[in-house]
Amino acid sequence: MNLSKIYGLSLRHIYLIKSSFPRVLDLIYWPTIQIFLWGFISKFFTLNSDYYSNTVGVILTAAILYDFLFRSSISFNMMFLEEIWSRNFTNLFIAPLKLSEIITALTLTAIIRTLIGMIPAAIIAIPLFGVSVFKLGPILIFLLINLYLFGVSLGLLVTSGLLRFGPSFENIAWASLFFLAPLGCIYYPVEILPHTLQVVANLLPLVHIFEEMRSILMQNYVDVQNVILSTFISLIYFVFSVIVFYLAYKGAKKKGTLINMGE
Repeated sequence: MNLSKIYGLSLRHIYLIKSSFPRVLDLIYWPTIQIFLWGFISKFFTLNSDYYSNTVGVILTAAILYDFLFRSSISFNMMFLEEIWSRNFTNLFIAPLKLSEIITALTLTAIIRTLIGMIPAAIIAIPLFGVSVFKLGPILIFLLINLYLFGVSLGLLVTSGLLRFGPSFENIAWASLFFLAPLGCIYYPVEILPHTLQVVANLLPLVHIFEEMRSILMQNYVDVQNVILSTFISLIYFVFSVIVFYLAYKGAKKKGTLINMGE
């Protein structure tokens, strides 16, 4: 891989963000609104429920982590869609860039877009609700890496669908994470699900990531097994999504659909 080519493609998308205040505002706006919404909802639960006293901390931390996953996936998809909307899609693939360089550039730039949105939201939650996601300690780094890997994996799978089926597949980009949210057990333990769905849910890294979060916040206990499992599963999804992307690209190239993607 050529690092200068990766840097060049990443820089293109960074300049798109820097040159447009509405883009920056959009990245910050939605995570911040989520924090306000879930913060006040969970505060209400705390005042009116005896289930556990740290409702605000648990729900709001889960909301921040889930939004990190959501932004990771959507940021990857959005950069790909912007290439289609700007009619630059064909140029991207006829340029002397390897697929690995395109994937690496978009993956690196996606984390920048994600952090632009998430850092202000996480900081606002500290004085407003007394909730800090950083209370998870060093384990937070591993949880975020796994969430990011899974988010990019979903982004790659959706992008593969765009290559295979065209812009009509765009709606899946917005629906994929909402579909997985109930099985991800973000706001409740996996035991809530019916047994059959529990089997399916345990195949997702989200279950183990959010179980680890609850274990730390509610029991002050670090379960390394959850971290290892989530890392292993996230890596499997990432490798699988890269393979699917390569196959989708070869199929689109063979059928000649790449040339019409931006039309």
